[in-house]
Amino acid sequence: RQGIGEPSVYHAVVVIFLEFFAWGLLTTPMLTVLHQTFPQHTFLMNGLIHGVKGLLSFLSAPLIGALSDVWGRKSFLLLTVFFTCAPIPLMKISPWWYFAVISMSGVFAVTFSVIFAYVADITQEHERSTAYGLVSATFAASLVTSPAIGAYLCQAYSDTLVVVLASGVALLDIGFILLAVPESLPEEMRPVSWGAPISWEQADPFASLRKVGQDSTVLLICITVFLSYLPEAGQYSSFFLYLRQVIGFSSETVAAFIGVVGILSILAQTVVLGILMRSIGNKNTILLGLGFQILQLAWYGFGSQPWMMWAAGAVAAMSSITFPAISAMVSRNADPDQQGVVQGMITGIRGLCNGLGPALYGFVFYLFHVELNEMAEVETLGKASKPNMANPTDESSIIPGPPFLFGACSVLLSLLVALFIPEHNLVLRSGSHKKHSNGAQSHPHSPQAAGADGKEPLLEDSSV
Repeated sequence: RQGIGEPSVYHAVVVIFLEFFAWGLLTTPMLTVLHQTFPQHTFLMNGLIHGVKGLLSFLSAPLIGALSDVWGRKSFLLLTVFFTCAPIPLMKISPWWYFAVISMSGVFAVTFSVIFAYVADITQEHERSTAYGLVSATFAASLVTSPAIGAYLCQAYSDTLVVVLASGVALLDIGFILLAVPESLPEEMRPVSWGAPISWEQADPFASLRKVGQDSTVLLICITVFLSYLPEAGQYSSFFLYLRQVIGFSSETVAAFIGVVGILSILAQTVVLGILMRSIGNKNTILLGLGFQILQLAWYGFGSQPWMMWAAGAVAAMSSITFPAISAMVSRNADPDQQGVVQGMITGIRGLCNGLGPALYGFVFYLFHVELNEMAEVETLGKASKPNMANPTDESSIIPGPPFLFGACSVLLSLLVALFIPEHNLVLRSGSHKKHSNGAQSHPHSPQAAGADGKEPLLEDSSV
């Protein structure tokens, strides 16, 4: 067996940490390069770039997962990490090529899907949720720490050093996969030959979505997920840019914001979520999380002062309890033999939102003329900064962040739909997780959804 030792969760943890640590380092230089490359329509181009990437990821994830069932996980881990990190050195070589390759890299930017399949191969059913939680916590930890380090190095040295360092971390990740990561899928679990056919059902990204309307409860849950995750996906793609250019945060403040909100969200998903689930129940926890999300988005939409962003960030951490609670409800309410299918639907909807959300936000920013004439310099401590709109209007002064207000309206609709979800339509059965684990084999994108209860990426990196 190639690699070091037996395949373990720790191999997956290192791969995820290094990939997202590399991208997290680039948070500050990426914002600078983005505006320098597209000075007239920064937010629109940002939304289109990440929208194309998200849609390509949505379309390719089931196919890559199905192929990894035939050819093994290691080769596809290498493929996804390589192509996801390929744009990094281009940031300083050719910004136009950098953004073009980022868009196209969405075809292979599905490392999480392969990682969760890797974990499913090597863990027992009762160990899986803990393993997914460890991978997800590692993802959060990498994004909590790396933007602050990248911002400090940009300030103390230069953007070029940060790009070189991030490229080195990405190469280290590729080398680790090549030399240290053993294959997790045994030969006997694969089809007889490498030429084994892949069915269209396995590779069709819309296959799971077609089953949404077959059960009224599942339909209500899926509509809730779509209406609430669409604005969240758009927020991930543009919010750090918005803080930097419109609100006037310095690079160091943006990094500190990511770290603080990330830590608060981890606490919310571990400590607070458990208390709420036991005290007020599953459905009420979802409703409470959606309520926090509405408040957070409205505050972002109307807020124009830095302290408002910090306060809304704390609310955002509390809103991160929504999707773990939804995942738990799906697991509890679905039939034992439908776990993989239903979780696959949730994954498909969130993948679709990852493409539509950024494009929607970029378009709304464009409609409301939220742009800058010039890149704001790093502000010194204590120096006040105000939004510098290219076309200041009365509306922009009243509503600095129009897309966030649109998002709040979308989540309000999601809350109204969630009110009709029955909390106890099926009794939890002892075999309710059986299909959940089997889904790792028949639907390779299911493990990603299965891990969603531990992986609520409040700080999902907007550049990867």
